[in-house]
Amino acid sequence: MSFFKTLAVGGAVLAVAVTGPAEGFAQTMSSRTPAAAAVPDTGPTYADLATLSDAADLVVRVQIRRATALKADRAPGLAAGFARLYMEANTLALIAGRSTVGAGVTYVVDVPLDAKGKLPKFKKREFLLFARPVPGRPGELQLIAPAAQLDYTPALEARLRPILTELYGADVPPRITGVSDALAVPGTLTGESETQIFLATENRSPVSITVLRRPGQRPQWGVSWGEIIDSAARPPAPETLRWYRLACALPAQLPSNANLAREAEERRLAAGDYAFVREALGPCTRRITTP
Repeated sequence: MSFFKTLAVGGAVLAVAVTGPAEGFAQTMSSRTPAAAAVPDTGPTYADLATLSDAADLVVRVQIRRATALKADRAPGLAAGFARLYMEANTLALIAGRSTVGAGVTYVVDVPLDAKGKLPKFKKREFLLFARPVPGRPGELQLIAPAAQLDYTPALEARLRPILTELYGADVPPRITGVSDALAVPGTLTGESETQIFLATENRSPVSITVLRRPGQRPQWGVSWGEIIDSAARPPAPETLRWYRLACALPAQLPSNANLAREAEERRLAAGDYAFVREALGPCTRRITTP
């Protein structure tokens, strides 16, 4: 049975039914497991794709039918070297979304001019759109960010597929909004300690990080995504939604007001363990989006 037709999200069914040229499109995300693809040195990073996917109500593959440049009086705030286009496109596939989309869509996008100051050719080009429907205007979409129109390639869709599977799954990790509290407790042996870092989340669901230090061993850390603090919790795998939630949301340093330790050495230990976790997560690299 199709993944898209059976997966419920927040009371809404993840829809892929589209009309017209998109009917019967493709295989499902769950039934096609692509081989690992090399991530290009240019173009969107994992964090870019996760940011766009997380904010979009619809991820749509389209083919441009007509691109019309808007006059200056209809393009307020347009940056120099760009043109604002009114796009008319055929829907090829609804990759993910919480509503259906028709056979054709329209939207507005700002695009850079070429080196000669002219518009590139858009007719028949295919794009992935990260968008939301415009209320009361059937078939009209609004891009969720300036970089929310990406050239479609099978490789890009393959990179998107696991992100969307996690985002539309039953166990979606919450958005992290900051650090609530952190406390380091030294052990009875020299070099032994445990640090608990409690995170604030958008939906107030509990998330905590544990860092364990034992004499003669490398520090161990993990994340508990729930009420129970699991001492056996592990770090999130790189380029997963859980990794993205942490690496792209945690502040660079432990906020001093979140450090509950009173002794100077314990405060230093908590701050050091937080820095250890941030380093282990690695950078949240972006090329086309902003936090």
